[in-house]
Amino acid sequence: MFHKKFLNRFTFGQVTVFLAVIYLVYSITSLVLYQSVMSIVNVLISGFVMILILQDLGQTKHTIRKNYPLFARFRYMFEAIRPEMRQYFWEGELDGKPFNRRERSIVYQRAKNEKQTVSFGMQDDANRIGYEWASHSIYPKSVTDTNFRTTIGSDLCSQPYSASIYNISAMSYGALSKRAITALNEGAKIGGFAHNTGEGGISTYHRSGGDLIWQIGTGYFGCRNEEGKFDGTLFRERALYPEVKMIELKLSQGAKPGHGGLLPAEKNTEEIAKIRSIVPHTTVHSPSGHSAFSNPIELVHFIDKLRKLSDGKPIGFKICIGQKDEFTDIVSAMVQTGIYPDFITIDGAEGGTGAAPLEFIDYMGMALNDALVFANKTLIENGLRDKIKILASGRIISAFDIAKTLSLGADACYSARGMMFALGCIQALQCDSGHCPVGIATQDESLYKAIDVTDKRKRVAAFHGNTMKALGEFISACGYEKPAQVDPKTFHKRVDHGVTKSFQEMYFGDLDTRKKDN
Repeated sequence: MFHKKFLNRFTFGQVTVFLAVIYLVYSITSLVLYQSVMSIVNVLISGFVMILILQDLGQTKHTIRKNYPLFARFRYMFEAIRPEMRQYFWEGELDGKPFNRRERSIVYQRAKNEKQTVSFGMQDDANRIGYEWASHSIYPKSVTDTNFRTTIGSDLCSQPYSASIYNISAMSYGALSKRAITALNEGAKIGGFAHNTGEGGISTYHRSGGDLIWQIGTGYFGCRNEEGKFDGTLFRERALYPEVKMIELKLSQGAKPGHGGLLPAEKNTEEIAKIRSIVPHTTVHSPSGHSAFSNPIELVHFIDKLRKLSDGKPIGFKICIGQKDEFTDIVSAMVQTGIYPDFITIDGAEGGTGAAPLEFIDYMGMALNDALVFANKTLIENGLRDKIKILASGRIISAFDIAKTLSLGADACYSARGMMFALGCIQALQCDSGHCPVGIATQDESLYKAIDVTDKRKRVAAFHGNTMKALGEFISACGYEKPAQVDPKTFHKRVDHGVTKSFQEMYFGDLDTRKKDN
């Protein structure tokens, strides 16, 4: 055929240049003859097009642009807007990842105190393998007080803390903007729940009136000396802040277990440096592991040290479980020394982060359900379960998520991305770019200045409060009066076609997992 012979003789690039030259000559001729506004516009457009074509032909990095000048640029444009196009036009209610539209919508509705009901029946497939559900009771209980709390603090602790069973998970200032952190903390104050600082230290924006859980990572930010080692004096100074209610030692994080961090010199401002106790305008590494201890015995003694330096505040550690024997070794060290934490935070591999390698975010660490069950059983078998509270984090945003997590052994839960949705996060998946469109995960003032702290703090508090009300309704329908009574026998999972098992059958067998009422 003619067009095939034509393209065999001339490359696509040559044809594109030829057409662009014709357009440019036509535009210039029109300008000379008519001198109209439209002819001027045509000259500008044709000139711009010619510049783009010459740029594409002259560059050597992108083969597709060299072979298909100008037109190849549309590929990059469409690829750039693909996530938004998918989310707004083609994504189904249950398709989005890591949170689908239905999950995001319920957070938005609860944060705004809007209609929180859905119509016309379920959209999930009750017959699919993996479907989870709860068995209700024909004798529902009356739950009027939904200020659900649990007391965290063992007999080794002199300042126990009455915590909400749903709190803000670890997010540092630096990962989130100053206005986002302020809104979260003020929302926590309004709603009476706790705000985890993340491992980046306690910023002034964290100190806006809400209760804090101070997280300490491998970089010991806020309590490190010039060599990057733990500094007890700096730790005690900050641990005694009245708003610091608990201290959490981060061993590993679900989204990137065993992976350290890097703070580039250009992001290490005077303000950040002061918060983190580091030298400004220098590149600072967060090691993969801790330097203050190197084995289970040293770990529990370090926990004891932190408890004493903080005058008896609850001390715990956060872990994404990988090698099971390492966790059992830590528990054995607790039994051997008689020193144990007041709480353990189990972070599931499905937890989120601003940035991590794909291999870590998708293929490293144990999922929350499995890790929670394993930790719970291990503590029960070693006689420590009544002394240590378990906190859980990893995609927990609805009342069903919370109740299910409690049934597997948790005493309280964290949420990071749920609270971000309450702030206005649209799941743009731009957290690692510095260009978060809603000003949450960015330090760009032109973006975060649009956050209205007065409004967003109310939304954070409303999301928490409405979720607790929903939890009250949920456990009531299941026949319980308190979250601590929720039993794994209540939850079920379809494991094969025509076969469902309760969580008790799947995970615990004859083991009694009932918790003390608190």
